[in-house]
Amino acid sequence: MNNYDHLLKPLKIKSMDLSNRVVMPPITTMLANQDNSVSEANLAYIRRVAGSGAGLIITEVAAVHPDGIEGPGMLGIYDDRFISGLSRLATEIHNKEQKAMVQIYHVGRESLFQLQRGKAVAPSALPGVFKIVPREMSQEDIREVIRCFGQAAVRVRLAGFDGLELHAAHGYLLMQFLSGLTNHRLDEYGGNFTERSRFILEVIREVRQQVGQDFPISIRISAEEYAKGGYTIDDMLGIVHLLVEAGIDMIHTSFGTQDSPGGIVCPSIEYQPGFNAQLAAKIKSVVDIPVIAVGRYTNLSAAEKTLSRGDVDLVAIGRQHLADPNFFKNALEDKEEATVECLACNQGCIDRLYSGKGIRCAINPVTGQELDYPERAAGKLRKVLVVGAGPAGLTAAFQAARLGHEVVLVENSANTGGQVTLAARVPFKDVYGQWIKKLTESVVRAGVDIKLGQTADINFIKQQAVDVVIIATGARNMKPAIPGVNHPHVKEAWQVLQGKAELTEHTLIIGGGLVGMETADYLRANGVADVMVVEAQSRSPVKKSNGHGYMLHRRLNEAGYQLCLETRVVKIEADRVIVEKAGQEKLLSPVKLVIIAAGSSSCDALAHALEQENISCHLIGDALRPRGILEAVEEGAHAAWSIL
Repeated sequence: MNNYDHLLKPLKIKSMDLSNRVVMPPITTMLANQDNSVSEANLAYIRRVAGSGAGLIITEVAAVHPDGIEGPGMLGIYDDRFISGLSRLATEIHNKEQKAMVQIYHVGRESLFQLQRGKAVAPSALPGVFKIVPREMSQEDIREVIRCFGQAAVRVRLAGFDGLELHAAHGYLLMQFLSGLTNHRLDEYGGNFTERSRFILEVIREVRQQVGQDFPISIRISAEEYAKGGYTIDDMLGIVHLLVEAGIDMIHTSFGTQDSPGGIVCPSIEYQPGFNAQLAAKIKSVVDIPVIAVGRYTNLSAAEKTLSRGDVDLVAIGRQHLADPNFFKNALEDKEEATVECLACNQGCIDRLYSGKGIRCAINPVTGQELDYPERAAGKLRKVLVVGAGPAGLTAAFQAARLGHEVVLVENSANTGGQVTLAARVPFKDVYGQWIKKLTESVVRAGVDIKLGQTADINFIKQQAVDVVIIATGARNMKPAIPGVNHPHVKEAWQVLQGKAELTEHTLIIGGGLVGMETADYLRANGVADVMVVEAQSRSPVKKSNGHGYMLHRRLNEAGYQLCLETRVVKIEADRVIVEKAGQEKLLSPVKLVIIAAGSSSCDALAHALEQENISCHLIGDALRPRGILEAVEEGAHAAWSIL
């Protein structure tokens, strides 16, 4: 039986009484109405995640100024017209018997939307991640923004929230004033680190004056900038007492900015839960107010361990709320193994938002789609055949069975999971295999008839006499038309990851996409020292701006692996390979193993055959078009939800 004495201990912060020490931190959803008001989607989302049991729910960030909002779909708090919607948001949280805060901010220069409108402002006229120069704020601008923070704070209280949080982290305006990389001002708002804190301190004092002494104010800081030439934790330790003196009641300790390498703000799967709790512990050592730690926590056990050391007072658990908000209840009922753990893939909660789309979770199709999610059994029950037991097929089968349909799931291999089972074999991604295992168990519990090792052709499908057919047959690896590609020492990536190829030095991988790079990482982890990855594109398809991509590049570089861009394999011979770059051919020798990781193509033949027989079907996941887990899961869910 797990012991969560530290997590379950109540905490009083001024007028706010928390029932436990778990915090859901702000997570941007982009579900708001286009006029930045609270939408029904916002309410449905917060209603679900707030039911986790976390003692404090801090809602997503709301902008204090119309030019300080990151873009459409974000919440605003810059006008009284937002109060009624925010009040409904607070009520949803209170209905779950939890306390509610709202985070307020000004985006500063870190908004392409505002930059393109010519409305973006910053401490200094210096470009950020979007390479567009913002307007330097005048002292009048500064005074206006300070007033806006105070007015927004009043609206937070009028809306019925229990407290508020100032967003002074992750490279937004308050932090832009604090950082020497973004603040080159020569007036009283520039200078050394302490002098650059003036703007934040004036905002805090204004907010405190407007809400009174009993209303809890938290501040989220990046305790360390994690950027070349940026400020450090030692710098921050020198000013946190000033934050407290100005009126802060709690410090929410995060890290990094939009410019930090490796996407540290939303850490990837490589990072252990609580990996940066030491930053929060250092903050805690110099203040007498509650401190929150954050850093890829996915379960209560890791959070309890952090609290038991006395490092901090509360622990924020963010993305896990999206993957499975039942994690809290499962832990208290000693069923932590039932929790579906966040993959830290950032596909739906980060990457999707960059393209201006509402939040999703790659492994939980309910997230962001609470209004579409059918909770009750279907009005008319059908017999459903799902072909393919990868992520798309498993999701479709589970969701259809959950709605009461009779479901048969057919898979021609001996196992469920599709290509995810291969991804689970590469370093750091064993949690992917755990997810497939739990999803499969859910399918079984839902009563789905699973037929493994069974090929579904037209005749088989006709014999089933089903009402609905869902095709989730995935994709096959493409084999490029290169002379010599059929030599015995040429293997496909899946053969390597399944242990069906003898690993050796002098290995060449054709394809520098995610499969090729992760296969290289698999070789690295298995002690293979001499590996070259050949990629035809001018840039690596695996972006370093993504946390996992950054760590992949870093590990392979440290291992001495070569990534050859704009390079094409011309011919494969018995022990050597001819490549071409910039019109020049080069002989590589010796090459003892060639691995093909050159992309994939949809396995959609069955869908076309059904169409010829006038049998309608849903084509989903990679069978429709090779993409990621997010699309597979979402399309699987929607196929099931659409059954009439």
